[in-house]
Amino acid sequence: MQIYLYGMVCRSHSFKLDAFPIPDEYTEIRQSCLFPGGETGTCATVLASLGADVVMDGTHVGRNAAGLVREFYRGKTVNLDSLTFDDSFEGVEDYVLISGEARTPLGTFGRFFTDAYGSNIKHWNKPKESDVAGCVAAAIDDCFGEDSQLAAALCVKRQKPYVTIDCKYDSYIHKHAAVSVISGEGIGNLYKGRTREELFPLYVENGGGLTIMTNGGKEFYYGRRGGEVKAFLPFQVSVASTLGAGDSFKAGCTYALALGMNDDETVRFASACAAVAVSRYPMQFEPPTLKEIEALIHG
Repeated sequence: MQIYLYGMVCRSHSFKLDAFPIPDEYTEIRQSCLFPGGETGTCATVLASLGADVVMDGTHVGRNAAGLVREFYRGKTVNLDSLTFDDSFEGVEDYVLISGEARTPLGTFGRFFTDAYGSNIKHWNKPKESDVAGCVAAAIDDCFGEDSQLAAALCVKRQKPYVTIDCKYDSYIHKHAAVSVISGEGIGNLYKGRTREELFPLYVENGGGLTIMTNGGKEFYYGRRGGEVKAFLPFQVSVASTLGAGDSFKAGCTYALALGMNDDETVRFASACAAVAVSRYPMQFEPPTLKEIEALIHG
């Protein structure tokens, strides 16, 4: 079961704190970890743990992350051949502060996308049709503009179903997605000041597949155009860190899509995958397994 992923891969530093920093006051770092992150990097980690073969493409991996990415995925079922490793620039990275169920990301994404690295080139690849042709399902991050749309168009051309997350309701990527997930963070970034209740019908009307609008650990909605709107209460677990929750949910949706699960099964599986992920820190070193997800679903 080969899955194609296209999107962001970065070097990620996470810090689990006693409390969020207050100016001029000390805060203890309880744990800190370094691993490949980004929406696509995290999704690849989870899918490999579930037993999928992953082909990953997107971000150029700069010199600061090259060794980390190669070593982290060594021995895992994640194919890095389509990635570009570029020693001419530092690469994109983020820092995530975690305390309780909250987290605050800091990063260099603005510099990455505005080309302040000085090379006057895009630091990401165009998607390759050969990668799409070989997959049974895909996941596409809407972060690289026309190139992300091209990845979606290649999936449409090759009749490969795909999952996406946090794209606009009138976008090509949402319209053609088999599963489109919209998170609270996505709503805040794309439609600041608008509500889930206002936006959910717009996503459903403009979508060609399953629309899921998540709400953290609270009840959320899913449905299709012309169909019933359903609600689902996420599995309740003790939360160690919410870092990677959305990407794990996306990975669960992608795995379910590849296996041909129906809408209800997809939502249950993705929710259980995310619940297992948030129950530990760092999840990236101990990603969810099928056994854990199935135990949560049937327990």
